[in-house]
Amino acid sequence: MRIAVPAFIAALVALASAPAAGQRDIAKVEIEVTKLSATTYMLAGAGGNIGLSIGADAVFLIDDQYAPLTDRITAAIAKLTPKPVRFILNTHWHPDHTGGNENLGRAGAIIIAHENVRSRMSSEQFNAFTRSRTPPSPPGALPVVTFSGAMTFHLNGDEMRATHFANAHTDGDTVIHFLRSDVIHMGDIYWSSQYPLIDTASGGSVEGTIAACDRMLGIASERTKIIPGHGPLSNKAELKAYRDMLATVHARIRQMVAEGRKLEEITASGVSADFDEKWAQGFIKGPKFAEMLAMALLGNR
Repeated sequence: MRIAVPAFIAALVALASAPAAGQRDIAKVEIEVTKLSATTYMLAGAGGNIGLSIGADAVFLIDDQYAPLTDRITAAIAKLTPKPVRFILNTHWHPDHTGGNENLGRAGAIIIAHENVRSRMSSEQFNAFTRSRTPPSPPGALPVVTFSGAMTFHLNGDEMRATHFANAHTDGDTVIHFLRSDVIHMGDIYWSSQYPLIDTASGGSVEGTIAACDRMLGIASERTKIIPGHGPLSNKAELKAYRDMLATVHARIRQMVAEGRKLEEITASGVSADFDEKWAQGFIKGPKFAEMLAMALLGNR
């Protein structure tokens, strides 16, 4: 049995000339668990990083990767607690973060997300940049509780503030701040050590991503543990470096657009070359990152 990345990521992988990342053997995927505080954990496997809170009240999960990994994820949680997953909060709609919704919902978990997440999961999505379509999710995978601005959970001796950031990675992004544990889950607003996908077709923007990073940099301390949507566990200094990279490359491309440069010129210009060694370690390489930002500025969405 094999697990394929969702269509929009598979297409981007192909565009970025990294075909080996297009599929992962499910038998080789291991769920890695990192303890962050007395009640919070980060789970990494295939797809977006998972946040987990365990305590006297309930098992609270942030994102759930791909459907074929549900048994493996629940087995990892079972090593920490005998309790079932009671709540799932999706940081955004992309299938590598919501693929386990239907399985866990069928098992009794309550699925929660921003209202735009349910809206996008309910209908086919098309991404002009990746030239891919994502079909609607089955009804059982849809969030049953939605919110518009913010929501707070008082569970497991912690206060977990879920805040919507408009037009960042998508138009439905939620960041979760565990106040007492001093942990922040940023979803795909933040990709540690790699260039991010900014899904402009889903309402995302680099400006909104930078604004969200600025907001969380104002909240985080030097001790705060930051869970990125993709990549290793991170911290405030690394988030600041990511934010500054985005702002610098975006400003350069904006200037080139103002000068009348065409998309092909911007893509071939090496505008991100001084950042590529550090940030082009994922499936998005420098030229494709420049193309993505330039397309948004040129209006070619």
